[in-house]
Amino acid sequence: MRKIISAILLFAAFGANALTLAEQADSAYNKDDYRLAIDLYQQSLKEDGMSSDVYYNLGNAYYRSDKTGLAVVCYERALKLDPTDGDARANLEFVRSRIQDRPEDDSAFLSNLHNSLLGSMTANAWAWTAFVLFLLLLGAAALYIFSGRIVMRKTGFFSGIVLIFLFGYSLYMAWESFSYANSHEEAVVTAPSTQLSSAPRAARNSTDKVVTIHEGTKVEIIDSISTPDDPVSPKWYNVKINNSTKAWLRASDVERI
Repeated sequence: MRKIISAILLFAAFGANALTLAEQADSAYNKDDYRLAIDLYQQSLKEDGMSSDVYYNLGNAYYRSDKTGLAVVCYERALKLDPTDGDARANLEFVRSRIQDRPEDDSAFLSNLHNSLLGSMTANAWAWTAFVLFLLLLGAAALYIFSGRIVMRKTGFFSGIVLIFLFGYSLYMAWESFSYANSHEEAVVTAPSTQLSSAPRAARNSTDKVVTIHEGTKVEIIDSISTPDDPVSPKWYNVKINNSTKAWLRASDVERI
């Protein structure tokens, strides 16, 4: 009997160890133990490597824990790894609709269209698209060079012009998608609120221009400066919220994506 009990205990221990950290985190999340789920998801990212699914689930756990800023960070990281993740994009848009600050988008139409296309595929998918377009370009060139019919040569010529543009654009998109996935120039406010200042220091009097922004707001980091003698913050970021708003904020109040 003792051997049977020992075997059962050993099997149970082996089964627990067989679960991956992400699976253990999923189990904790389903039991509404979000703090444990967050710890396990973070451990999974450190030990098993980055994963769009894990970042998505970690974002859900943060949102359930009322940490909106960190949830936005995780959804953004999930989309960097997999721009086609519809669930992460939907949750990100939902969380953004509930944050207090929603800066007006003053980007041009073509810029927004370009960014939309950029987020439609991964860098590898854009690279494969460029490869296929290059093969089609070779076919169009062959049609123009070797065809004996005027109509076919014209078809090859004009098709080649279009394919050259599409091929170049796809190559550029593959490079930009890869660069964006590996960049850390964007950040999200994770403090309940922070202040945008006209200078890299805390406001000293009423003449200093200060604007308050809140948790979950996304910013683009343009520059940074170390201020070791500053009792408020040893480092400040010069950030851009949209194309017309630039200011300084405490580095400790945001987390890079």
